[in-house]
Amino acid sequence: MKVRRALGVAMLGCALFGSPLAHAAINASSLGAAYDATKSSINFKVYSSRATRIDLYLYSAATGQQEKASLPMTLGSGGVWSLNVTSTQLASYGITGTVYYGYRAWGPNWPFSPTWTKGSAAGLITDVDANGNRFNPNKLLTDPYALEISHDPTTATMSNGTIYASGSLYRNIDSGSSAPKGIVLQGDTQSIGTKPTRAFKDDIVYEAHVRGLTKNDSSITAAYRGTYKGAGLKAPYLASLGVTAVEFLPVQETQNDTNDADPNSDTGDNYWGYMTLNYFSPDRHYSYDQTAGGPTREFKEMVKAFHDNGIKVYIDVVYNHTGEGGQWNAGDKTTYNIYGMRGLDNPTYYSLTSDYQYPWDNTGVGGNYNTRNTVAQNLIVDSLAYWRDKLGVDGFRYDLASVLGNTCQHGCYNFDKMDSGNALNRIVAELPPRPAGGGSGVEHIAEPWAIGGNSYQVGGFPTGWAEWNGMYRDVIRQHQNKMGQVSVTPGTLASRLAGSSDLYGDDGRKPWHSVDFITAHDGFTLKDLYSCNSKNNSQAWPYGPSDGGEDNNNSWDQGGVASDQRKAARNGMALMLLSGGVPMMVGGDEALRSINCNNNPYNLDSTATWQSWSWGSDQSNFQSFTKGLVAFRKAHPALRPANFYASTDGNGNVMEQLRWFKPDGTVADSTYFNDGNNHALAWRIDGSEFGDSASAIYVAYNGWSGSVNFTLPWPGNGKSWYRVTDTCTWAEGAGQVRTPGAEDFIGGENYVYGVCGRGVLLLIAK
Repeated sequence: MKVRRALGVAMLGCALFGSPLAHAAINASSLGAAYDATKSSINFKVYSSRATRIDLYLYSAATGQQEKASLPMTLGSGGVWSLNVTSTQLASYGITGTVYYGYRAWGPNWPFSPTWTKGSAAGLITDVDANGNRFNPNKLLTDPYALEISHDPTTATMSNGTIYASGSLYRNIDSGSSAPKGIVLQGDTQSIGTKPTRAFKDDIVYEAHVRGLTKNDSSITAAYRGTYKGAGLKAPYLASLGVTAVEFLPVQETQNDTNDADPNSDTGDNYWGYMTLNYFSPDRHYSYDQTAGGPTREFKEMVKAFHDNGIKVYIDVVYNHTGEGGQWNAGDKTTYNIYGMRGLDNPTYYSLTSDYQYPWDNTGVGGNYNTRNTVAQNLIVDSLAYWRDKLGVDGFRYDLASVLGNTCQHGCYNFDKMDSGNALNRIVAELPPRPAGGGSGVEHIAEPWAIGGNSYQVGGFPTGWAEWNGMYRDVIRQHQNKMGQVSVTPGTLASRLAGSSDLYGDDGRKPWHSVDFITAHDGFTLKDLYSCNSKNNSQAWPYGPSDGGEDNNNSWDQGGVASDQRKAARNGMALMLLSGGVPMMVGGDEALRSINCNNNPYNLDSTATWQSWSWGSDQSNFQSFTKGLVAFRKAHPALRPANFYASTDGNGNVMEQLRWFKPDGTVADSTYFNDGNNHALAWRIDGSEFGDSASAIYVAYNGWSGSVNFTLPWPGNGKSWYRVTDTCTWAEGAGQVRTPGAEDFIGGENYVYGVCGRGVLLLIAK
């Protein structure tokens, strides 16, 4: 298939960033800055459909110096401005090492004037015109396609962010010497290793923060802690835990150079990284090697370390808004940050109100990226392909992904998965998802909501997309923690545990399109979910203060009983790892990590948010429990169905792969399923149809506070039931999950097993 783009007709093959694609050329216009094959010149290309003049500014240092040269660019077809600069020219300007660069742009609201000098208002008409243009030549603009940028807008030595602002107070401040510059890379030979081709249904995802993963880890060389290099050194540990995919919070450049680690921290810090400044650049803050090209090489080295351990690498990407942010002051349409895209082509890259004077905001953090615009989509697809092909990434988790389904550029918002021109459908068309059975391809994982309108879309994404199943999270939490307050029927619980066919089966998707999670970076940790009745975000450093955070967490402290809190955490982990979707745990949850009831620590780059690797006995025991259940899941394909639990024999007769039971051993009927007063449920999975080593798997979940007797079903001809684990009191110590061959004999059909209050039982038949 050929896809027509605003920058020309895309052809089969790959123009710049790697291997050929099945659908369309990636970065067909070669935007960005790149050396030619002989390293004798650099081609600079940048897009703007509205600029009337763009000048390239060249520097020999990232900060503290004025430009070595400023050169006008030439407008070609399709809104692409270009300029070729030879190595001889660079030398004549006094640039002999790393080339740093940026752009200055003029347009209808600020036409070029020959009398203009840096810091002057010559030519200014208005900060924003009726068409939404916000050109300001006093602001040096970073290239949206720069493969690395030199530093963040504000740093420890340059903390005055007003230099980047427009408006009457700031428009004439020149940002050139301090602004981030693009870095022209000369290429590298760092391997990314061999990408795993495992089917997504067989993955176990571990969400982590690159810095937080190792910053507290004394086993890592001090200089490597909190870096890509340090993260790569944890690959053997994650492999030993059984993790098959690590999902990193945003690693694309964001403002975090000024993050502090002292009691004077404020809510302005940016630890999580959801304010992207550049979609191609690995964040320099996470790199041990911060020389030009160092972050790129080190990121690839980290990816190789994970690939060498059989682990995929996913990254969290933020294409719904950018780090340029929104208006500084309510009602003020003039004062905005101008770092890059806003100063190059504001209406192309951002979704605006109908009068083009303000951003349209479905994100709550400044305004929507214009995901319905073809050129803005190009940048999304081009950057995704770069991370896939050049940097070795295996999949992507998309923040507030409903914005990618927007069908309107300006003055409105509407999610429509059927719109062939939205970014969602274009992404999966041009970066094909991994086939169901495994092979080459990309995992696309949506956070299927945003703010307002029809943006809550759990189960509503198009084919090719997996989703964070927020309904799974809510149902499991409510069933465990809100008995008597929230009614959850056994039928609703069963739907979530079996893969949520009601959400994904109606459009041809499968159980593995449901990413099952109980906790994520956003909200309580697993321990805090069962130890905190409410958030506590206003506490002192290092656990706070943080603003925001959800008030309705479906959490409960289990009456303050520590052993019950640990049991509840075991239940949550067990239910997730025994469910039909793809499980995702948060880094540190395997060892009962706590943030002391802070449920929104986005701003805390502190010892509290970094993972702890010094464990007490309770934490070590829980880690062993998690590891054992992960191993059990990986050993039993019946828990990782390719299709929803139902099949037919050769004669078209329905064969039940999974059957639900009441505690008395009879089959759960619709009356039982639809009664929210029932809080105990069991299920038996027939392993024979999956080639499973267990002829059957049986799980009993007692949501009541008191013990319940479960009558066991038929284990199979000549088989008996054996206990793998029971989350109740006996599982408090080490060895709570039995290894294959060491399971405890229980009995056969009709054996009565008492499951403690709020407990989970796991048996296999053999």
